[in-house]
Amino acid sequence: MNAQETTVLKAPKKNLWKDIKRHYSVYALLVIPFVYYAILKYGPIVNGQIAFKSFMPSEGVWKSTWIGFGNFIDFFKSFYFTELLRNTICYSLAKLVICVPLSIILAVTLYECTHDILRRVVQTLAYLPHFLSWVIMYGILLVLLAPGDGMVNDIVKFFGGEGIDFLTNTHTFPVIVIISDAWKEMGWAAIIFIAALMGIDPSLFEAAMVEGASAVQRVWYITIPSIKPVIVTVVLLKLGTVLDAGFNQMFMLYSVPVYSVADIIDTWVYRQGLLQFKFALATAVGIFKGVIGMLLVMTSNSVVKKIADSSLL
Repeated sequence: MNAQETTVLKAPKKNLWKDIKRHYSVYALLVIPFVYYAILKYGPIVNGQIAFKSFMPSEGVWKSTWIGFGNFIDFFKSFYFTELLRNTICYSLAKLVICVPLSIILAVTLYECTHDILRRVVQTLAYLPHFLSWVIMYGILLVLLAPGDGMVNDIVKFFGGEGIDFLTNTHTFPVIVIISDAWKEMGWAAIIFIAALMGIDPSLFEAAMVEGASAVQRVWYITIPSIKPVIVTVVLLKLGTVLDAGFNQMFMLYSVPVYSVADIIDTWVYRQGLLQFKFALATAVGIFKGVIGMLLVMTSNSVVKKIADSSLL
C-alpha cells in the first residue's frame, strides 16, 4: 500500500472525528439509544445459549449441560405444535390483510378531507384506542359483547335473536380478535401513510384535475402509486413478525373454552416458560421465531423487488 492509498483511508476517519467534535451535542443523543440496545437487546443474546442447554438455575447459564437442539425438537414434537403454528400464522396474516388496507383507506380519507375540524376529530378518535391497554380494551369488549347484558346482545335480543357468548365461542372468537386489533391499531398505523401522502407533489393533483380526473381516479393513479414504496416497506416489516400474533391481546381475551382457536406460540411459551419454569424451551422458541421472521423478510424482499421493483434494500 503506497502513501497515497494510506492517506485516502485515513481521511474519512479524520473527517468523522471532526464532524463529531463539531456536532457533539447531536451525537451525544445517540448515547441513550446505544446504551438501551446494548443492555436490553444485544446483551441478552449471550444468555440465548440456554436454548441449546438443559438449563438449571442452580447451575447457571455457563455450567448447564449442553444438549444441542433438544429443546427445539421437544417443541416441534409437541402435541400442540401444529395447532399453535396454525393459529399464530392465521391471526398474523389476517391482521395484516385487514389492518394495512384499512390504515391506507383511513390515511387517504383524512388526506382528502377538506373540513379541518372533521379531519381532526376523526384523526383523534382513530388514534385514541392505540393508547389504551388491552386490559381496558377487554373491559370495553365485555360491555359490548357480554352474553347477558352486552349492548350487541341487547340489540340481537331486541330483534328476536338469542344472546351469543362471543368471547367463549370458537366460531366468533377469531373474528372478535381480528376486528378488535384493527380497531385499536388502525389509526396509529395510518400515521406513516399520512406522512407519505404529505410528500406527494400537489402539482400532480392539479394537473389531473385539469385533465378531468375524478377524485377516485386521482387516488388510484396518483396517490396509491406514490406511496407504494411505503406500503411495501410496511408489509415487509410486518411479515418479519408473522409469528407474533399479539400476546397481550390474546392473553386478555382467551380462555379455556377457546384454546383450540386462541392459543398461539407466545401464550404457550408463557405457560411453559414462566408458569412451568422451562426457560430453555421458551428461549428455543424465541430463537425459532426470530430465524423464521428473518427468512420471511429476506424471501419476501427478494420476491417483491423482482415483481414490484421496490424493496427494503
